[in-house]
Amino acid sequence: MAEHSYIKLGLAVLKTESEAITALMQRLDQSFHRACEMLLDCEGRIVVTGMGKSGHIGNKIAATLASTGSPAFFMHPGEASHGDLGMITTDDLLIALSNSGETSEITLLLPLLKRLGIPLIALTGNPGSTLARAADINLDVSIHKEACPMGLTPTSSTTASLAMGDALAIAVLQARGFTEEDFALSHPGGNLGRRLLLRVSDIMHTGDAIPLVPISSSLNDTLLEMTKKGLGMAGVIDPENKQLLGIYTDGDIRRTFEKMPDINTAQVKDFMTPDCVTIEADRIASEALKLMHDRKINALLIVDKHNLVQGALNMHDLLRAGVV
Repeated sequence: MAEHSYIKLGLAVLKTESEAITALMQRLDQSFHRACEMLLDCEGRIVVTGMGKSGHIGNKIAATLASTGSPAFFMHPGEASHGDLGMITTDDLLIALSNSGETSEITLLLPLLKRLGIPLIALTGNPGSTLARAADINLDVSIHKEACPMGLTPTSSTTASLAMGDALAIAVLQARGFTEEDFALSHPGGNLGRRLLLRVSDIMHTGDAIPLVPISSSLNDTLLEMTKKGLGMAGVIDPENKQLLGIYTDGDIRRTFEKMPDINTAQVKDFMTPDCVTIEADRIASEALKLMHDRKINALLIVDKHNLVQGALNMHDLLRAGVV
């Protein structure tokens, strides 16, 4: 088949599916509003079920709800009638997906759901179906046609259901006041989680690992301390009250040796950077990254409100932590 033919077919599929979603917008009414209110008022968990391709879509909807502040899980309807229905409590709510609205594995559960008094939201392509009539709220996700040329493979119908599920999840997310930090708490392993949850205190070097020298130190002693600790810098402190007075970095070494001093007699205080850039231990690690980037530096000292050094970190620490 010629390349242009594949492109033509692909465009036809995308056009058909986009038309299915556009049609949903015309049908979004008070039923959607009430469904969102039910989800928001649910005191238990949101249980999502569906068979076949609808089940795959339902699984994704459950995952989206769970990661956006609405506790949810997927229940296979075939297993539900063989014991898994015991996972549902009377505080829960069920979302059932079925394009026909007549999926036997789901309709079999309807009398039991009614007996338990579990609220039911249905996503169907047939408002007159058994499932739609039994539901407290039915959201019409019907389509004009599938993108499959035979009209058999679930394509537009699953896309419409997925889009409706996303609409429910995001509408409820906003109503809950769900924040980026809330999102990060349920995604601690992802990039966003690391950026929003990881703090400077989690990755900084502490105790004897902090490169520090007294203000009276020679350049030689300072270089030895920097070499020993390997962070590319040394903090310069007042030996009496331990407060930070300045910093001496790898960059300072190059500038220092342009003047060719005697490193055994020259003192670090004459070559250090006073009033250096610092950060607090409770700040988010990504803030340390931005500070380094903005100030064009590769290392930071961490101080408390009394300007006492609590830790140290450099760009390599941020790289190892996955912040960069």
